[in-house]
Amino acid sequence: MSVGTQIEWTDATWNPVTGCTKVTRGCDFCYAERFSERFRGVPDHPFEKGFDLTLKPDRLKQPLSWRQPKRIFVNSMSDLFHKEIPISFIDSVFETMEAANWHTFQVLTKRSSLLVRYLRERYAGRENAPPHIWLGVSVEDQKNAVRIKHLRAAKASVKFVSFEPLLGPVGRIDLTGIHWAIVGGESGPKARPMEEQWAIEIRDQCIEAKTAFFFKQWGGIRPKSGGRRLQKKEWNQYPRIRRTATENLIAAE
Repeated sequence: MSVGTQIEWTDATWNPVTGCTKVTRGCDFCYAERFSERFRGVPDHPFEKGFDLTLKPDRLKQPLSWRQPKRIFVNSMSDLFHKEIPISFIDSVFETMEAANWHTFQVLTKRSSLLVRYLRERYAGRENAPPHIWLGVSVEDQKNAVRIKHLRAAKASVKFVSFEPLLGPVGRIDLTGIHWAIVGGESGPKARPMEEQWAIEIRDQCIEAKTAFFFKQWGGIRPKSGGRRLQKKEWNQYPRIRRTATENLIAAE
């Protein structure tokens, strides 16, 4: 796990798996791949195997040693629902998240159908995943907005969508049951530009649906090249969770 991170919407990262494979055009210039491949072949380096899918069982229990509550982005360098990750390993990740309930875990995937299937089986006979485990999908354009439909059907208490990198308009989207949306432009030497109107359309739909909205970045050569203001304002909303013995209330701040 990383104590510090430059990802604006989280406090720490935890990577029990590293490496992945591309599924859609949002993966074309993956920052995690670009970073990992710099160290391919370096003996004893955490990324000695570059961006090859690699399980890290020695990291499975790391969050249990973090006593200060944190927002933790799970698998910032991979995708927990990659089809080559054994279900037993995913189970171990969830067991740690369930046990470390003083943290908030943020899990993102592009493999939304596998997410739905896994949650249905893991929480069979129970209402949903615990509310401190936030489940989300990445959506880069209208073609892949079907992942939001999958997410709405998932047995998750807190659901979020990361529109990053936002590569095109997503059109009208159903945010029913979606608690948080993140928007960000692509960064890196081959970054594709994001148009302001694409972000505004998502923000306005979030306001209408009372979904918390977080504008992460415009992107560019570096993540912070274009700043973080959308129409002269920073948008830093998070879902607000109140847990009691009898209720779970989830709302935008």
